[in-house]
Amino acid sequence: MRPVPGAEKMKKPKKTAKPKKTAKPKKTAKRLQPRTEAAVVAERAAAERAAAAAEASRRARHLKALSRTSGAERELEELVFGDSLNAGEDELLQCLAGPQRFNATERKSLQKDSSDSEVENQAKSKFLPKKPAWVDEDDEAEENVDMTHRYRKDFMKSDAEKMLTKKKLKRRLEEQFQRAMGGVPAWADLENRKKSKRTASDSDSDEDDDLLCRTGNFISYSESLPRGILKLRTCLPANQERFADGRLVTVQFHPSAQVVMTAGHDRSVSLFQVDGIRNPRIQSIYLEGFPIHKACFSVDGEQVIATGAHHKMFFVYDMMSGNIIPIQKVRGVEERFIRNFEVSSDGSLMLLTGTSGYLHLLSMKTKELISTMKINGRCTACAFTSDSSKIYSYSKEGEVFIWDVRSRKCLHKFEDEGSLEGKCIAISKNDQYVACGSASGVVNLYTTDVCLKESHPKPVKAIMNLVTSATCVTFNPTTEILAVASCETDEAVKLVHIPSYTVFSNFPVFRRKQIYLAQSMDFSPRSGFFSVANNKGKALLFRLKHYSDF
Repeated sequence: MRPVPGAEKMKKPKKTAKPKKTAKPKKTAKRLQPRTEAAVVAERAAAERAAAAAEASRRARHLKALSRTSGAERELEELVFGDSLNAGEDELLQCLAGPQRFNATERKSLQKDSSDSEVENQAKSKFLPKKPAWVDEDDEAEENVDMTHRYRKDFMKSDAEKMLTKKKLKRRLEEQFQRAMGGVPAWADLENRKKSKRTASDSDSDEDDDLLCRTGNFISYSESLPRGILKLRTCLPANQERFADGRLVTVQFHPSAQVVMTAGHDRSVSLFQVDGIRNPRIQSIYLEGFPIHKACFSVDGEQVIATGAHHKMFFVYDMMSGNIIPIQKVRGVEERFIRNFEVSSDGSLMLLTGTSGYLHLLSMKTKELISTMKINGRCTACAFTSDSSKIYSYSKEGEVFIWDVRSRKCLHKFEDEGSLEGKCIAISKNDQYVACGSASGVVNLYTTDVCLKESHPKPVKAIMNLVTSATCVTFNPTTEILAVASCETDEAVKLVHIPSYTVFSNFPVFRRKQIYLAQSMDFSPRSGFFSVANNKGKALLFRLKHYSDF
């Protein structure tokens, strides 16, 4: 042991000047004696052993508590901490520390392993699929389709193609769709969609640079019809090769073929091929002693129904067989004259407008009476919805009745705002709008959802461009144009741009008499042409340049 510090001072000789003083007692020297290093080390070791024992007991209590937990709690802990509950402390700390960091050599080895796994996956994907256990020979045989059916005859290019395989019919349908759409749409082109997905990330960064590196017109052409000026071209009249001798009461385009029909008081119904240049005549039929009041195509385009001005009978012209079938009397319909009628959009029903508010619903196939409905007052005009589920009837008193076709019950009734006498009514092809024309010349435009709920709806637009009675209203197939006309004044035809509810300023041509008294109007199936029948026996034809197809 080292000598105790301070011991030498205690053993020094006493000074002569102070003989009476003595050294400090040994008891005081013993209290100041410090601990040795061995004692300190021993105490630290004992403290560490006590701490280790306490930690071991704590772990034992924790493991005992974990053993009492439910299976759901153990699964949750395994999801959070991994499968380290039964592992040692080092593995648990490693899981809590996060992902490991590798050096360059370890990273290369991992990349090599991952590439090997990708190669294995590609090799697995190239395995040949299993062969079917049984094959039906009839499935492999090509099935022929009858092209003479009325819904498929328009796809025939010649009379020899009365039978086509399903593949050829599918190709014909694709070609027709592409002609109507102006090409293959982006959503239908699978290859371009895959390429666009791959290059989307690369093109996003390049588009901004291209936009800033060039100058010019960045406004592209819109597919919707613009307002203000309507681009159109005046063609030769549709019935150029045979004008009517008197007033032309009906002009209508064929629902599927590029054909237009005209009918008038000269007792004739004529069909013309529409090409915008010559419009050659196809056929004309003459109904002796039967001035025509109205004529209309059936929905399939195979028949023409014509009613007379002073007769209670009507004619049906079958264009496929060439027969003219007179319907002398409909059993159950007691009317002096049958003039106005409508054909449902699905082609199954025909609605006759009778006197004293009676509406007679007929079967289009048998021309027999199905049911009769009645409104208050006198009915002046009717219209079917596009799904043929409802009928809108317009009374002379300015009230509109909405009927359910299936139950033949009145669903709702509303009053046309400001109408003193109803004249005409039309429903858009998408069932969004209802147009009501009155004797004052005002045409009120409503939305159908408001008409079905309110008894006094407010029109979204009141068209006041006519100064005489509105006698004819019609929508184009895309519901972008509403044509309104009056037969009491020359040039009283207006085309309304539906999205903006504004009138096209360039139609009709200013200071040039061309239309005279408009009797009937119609748009072609894809709005490419617009025709107006006048009192001079002409069916005026206009080419709407915005629409590319017939």
